[in-house]
Amino acid sequence: MSTIKSLNKWANAHTYYPLDLLRIALGVFLFIKGIDFISNSQILVDLIKPVQSLAGSVIIMHYVAPAHLIGGILISFGLLTRWSVAAQLPLLIGAVLINFFGEMNIANLTIASVVLMLCLFFLLYGSGKHSVDYYLKMQQ
Repeated sequence: MSTIKSLNKWANAHTYYPLDLLRIALGVFLFIKGIDFISNSQILVDLIKPVQSLAGSVIIMHYVAPAHLIGGILISFGLLTRWSVAAQLPLLIGAVLINFFGEMNIANLTIASVVLMLCLFFLLYGSGKHSVDYYLKMQQ
């Protein structure tokens, strides 16, 4: 707990608007990706095809879109950012690994890798000073 408090103090002292805009853009991107998976479920079926024989592929299909939708909204507003990012990490690691098990698509690999790195950054950095988390903390 003290580690999270020290990370929050450091992040609040070193918060910048470009980092907040990057966090918001990441959340919007994840939200749009969730909408894309819902509207074009065939894309998700094609992505999961290399690991289709594994148990839980149906669970994966029902976890990806809602996790992106809800996580994207929470990350954009800066509410429970670390928890939302932690929920995204298995999906993004899977997105990177699917490129190695299935057909290699450099564009998807690059996007998944960049989003994974951003999520790892915000897992450590948190939501920053310009977020709902900070606002609610100051209201106490």
